[in-house]
Amino acid sequence: MNFSAYFLIWVTVTGRINKPRLWQVCLYTCLATNAASYPNTGAVVTCVKNFPESRGSVIGLLKGLIGLSGAIMTQLYHAFYGNDSKSLNLLIAWIPAIVPLLFLRTIRIMKVVQQEKELKVFYKFLYTALGLAGFIMLIIIIQNKLKFTRSEYISSATFVLALLFLPLAIVIKEEFTLWQSKKQNLNDHSQLNVVAENPSAVVTTPLEGRLEPFSCIVNIFNQPDRGEDYTILQAISSIDMLIILIATTCGVGGALAAIDNLGQIADSLGYKTHNIGTFISLVSVWNFLGRVLASFASEVALTKYKFPRPLMLTFVILFSCIGHVLIAFGVGHSLYISSIIIGFCLGAQLPLVSAIISEIFGLKHFSTLYSVGSVSSPIGSYIFNVKVAGHLYDKEALKQMEALGLKREAGKELNCSGVHCFRKAFVIITAATFLGFLVSIILVYRTRRFYKGDIYKKFTEEAVVTEAKGVVPSGETEARAKVDANADTPTSIITSNHH
Repeated sequence: MNFSAYFLIWVTVTGRINKPRLWQVCLYTCLATNAASYPNTGAVVTCVKNFPESRGSVIGLLKGLIGLSGAIMTQLYHAFYGNDSKSLNLLIAWIPAIVPLLFLRTIRIMKVVQQEKELKVFYKFLYTALGLAGFIMLIIIIQNKLKFTRSEYISSATFVLALLFLPLAIVIKEEFTLWQSKKQNLNDHSQLNVVAENPSAVVTTPLEGRLEPFSCIVNIFNQPDRGEDYTILQAISSIDMLIILIATTCGVGGALAAIDNLGQIADSLGYKTHNIGTFISLVSVWNFLGRVLASFASEVALTKYKFPRPLMLTFVILFSCIGHVLIAFGVGHSLYISSIIIGFCLGAQLPLVSAIISEIFGLKHFSTLYSVGSVSSPIGSYIFNVKVAGHLYDKEALKQMEALGLKREAGKELNCSGVHCFRKAFVIITAATFLGFLVSIILVYRTRRFYKGDIYKKFTEEAVVTEAKGVVPSGETEARAKVDANADTPTSIITSNHH
């Protein structure tokens, strides 16, 4: 889907086919933009289900790398095609199509037993990702100052790919260590075999002939406890989901409006052209840092101190209000600080929301609910970017033209200068973001008891069952044998086969 869409765009812009109609170009763009959601959802959902007790760290890493993907693709584009801008569409067509095919066999849901050093491995991934982000930031600064040759672009892209594949070496090392550990257990410990003598017959209850009418609708309002697996309709119709969507529409929508209009904001406040590139770079880097740091911080705070993840989301939304206020009042040179704050807060909100949805509504339908939670981004962007910032900016620009005695020419872009261009818009965005903060407090209150308990208890019990099917360490053999002997089950013959 991705290859087909971007390939058609490439042959269009290079003139290899007849000029398509506007609706056809819109169709190509629609297919191209929607294709990215499939590998994104597949990777995130699979990793969360494989590592449910480290979901915050997993989501943060994946979301962070998505944030870096644009900068990585830029380095590869210069290495493969130099400065041929038309070939960028071709690169975006074939690289995202090849990578899933190469790693298709590895992206699958498995019964994984949590290891003691699991979090340390994720920290290694984090350090690698931070190193990658640091190198990309450094190379972008150098490339802006100096003119790179094709061979220098190839060298920088090669180093980026080496850092990108470094986690694969970490995984191979950890898998080899686990294999050695399992081999040692087979040699040093006894394996417990339980053979049931008169297994009890399975009691089956006949299914009812027909389902009750409207049972699906009735089941929507018969919602399970938080943390259990909700159905899709139960989750969508729940008050918690409504609160999450309202809070993130206000929080994420305002941040997206600021980032989308960053160039015009800088221009209206009198910043030079080269400063705009700096602002965009600051947003990109801090967006990445927000994704990974907020995820790991929330995971540590939750597991060690029972600090609820919705409370961290609430603080992040409140913190983003500072960035909007600085833009609204145009404090001198404050756009640098605003870019950092808004980039960080936008990045932090996305993985936090995904983790909260998976914790409250369960993992059974997480792939669908993950997409439902993402709906707030386009809705918020449309409201605050188009209807608020865009409308008020055009209104202020027309007012300035009238004051100068000028009339707008058809098809000519409006330009506005001064603090007033975005003041009203960002006062409204600040108020809306603060509303999102207040709504998020309601979610914190509603989920306070849930987060005080052991939200990963179910997954810990499942891991114990999975581990029990494998090799049982000798220190646990007697304890488990006593449990089996005292259990209310048919008589069992327990034997230990020493290897």
